[in-house]
Amino acid sequence: MKKKLLLIINPAAGRGAYKYNFAEAMLALSKGGYDTTLVFTAGPGDATVLAAEQAADYETVACIGGDGTLSEVMAGLMQLPAPPPLGYLPMGTTNDVATMLGLPKNDTLAAARRILRGTPHDFDVGGFGDKDYFSYVAAFGAFTAVSYTTPQEQKRALGHLAYVLQGMQELGRIESIHTRVRYDGGEFEGELIYGGMSNSTSVARVIRLPEKMVSLGDGVSELVLVRDPGSVAAFAEMVNSVLSERFDNKNLLILQTREASFHFDRPVRWTRDGEDGGEYTDVALRNCPRAVRLIF
Repeated sequence: MKKKLLLIINPAAGRGAYKYNFAEAMLALSKGGYDTTLVFTAGPGDATVLAAEQAADYETVACIGGDGTLSEVMAGLMQLPAPPPLGYLPMGTTNDVATMLGLPKNDTLAAARRILRGTPHDFDVGGFGDKDYFSYVAAFGAFTAVSYTTPQEQKRALGHLAYVLQGMQELGRIESIHTRVRYDGGEFEGELIYGGMSNSTSVARVIRLPEKMVSLGDGVSELVLVRDPGSVAAFAEMVNSVLSERFDNKNLLILQTREASFHFDRPVRWTRDGEDGGEYTDVALRNCPRAVRLIF
């Protein structure tokens, strides 16, 4: 008897490229023992609702889309007492999670085969405030707004280059934010140009943390704080060290924590998994250990 698979599809992701070998992917899943039900999103938040309302009736759930779609599906699964394993068919522009997991990107057939051959692994989900979640990063400050402020037309036409071009426009607008942070066993207060909590080795294809530093289901997340370097030269030195995967710069603080709370003197805009997360003066983040089983 075949297993029931719920496949949530964001038809706008990846410029609709999932259609290229979609029939072959569905055939592979069928031959692999799955009876697949297709549901499509029509707008932001739909994937969360679909996962929360329907996933419990299936033995496996999967999604086609980018980091934002995956994040929405995980948020829906967090509403279930025993969520089914989650497969991911990456079809976005940045695909940070796919990069981290080594999943085939923008290839529906290859990703479907990985679902058939892969194994469910424990995956920590991030909690944002009382009710919201993120799959791999919640952050504020320099460059974090690039993914949701980049015009959709540029994303479709230029792909990842669109993010690079939009980011270059922000170089002259980086500002420091007075921040008070409390985390497991310590606290920080000072001027930051970036702060965030993540469960990933790849963030926006710019910051790559060593694999030995990041464990996806260990119950702790990586807290990254970047102080205001104070000068163009110091900023360039810090960027060079990050791009070279050297994290000993005095303006860069990376540690592991289960919880982190941020307080600002004014509302600060956040992103969650590359999407607009709203403005806050106080934000509480937490690690939800081994909340989802991700197939890879």
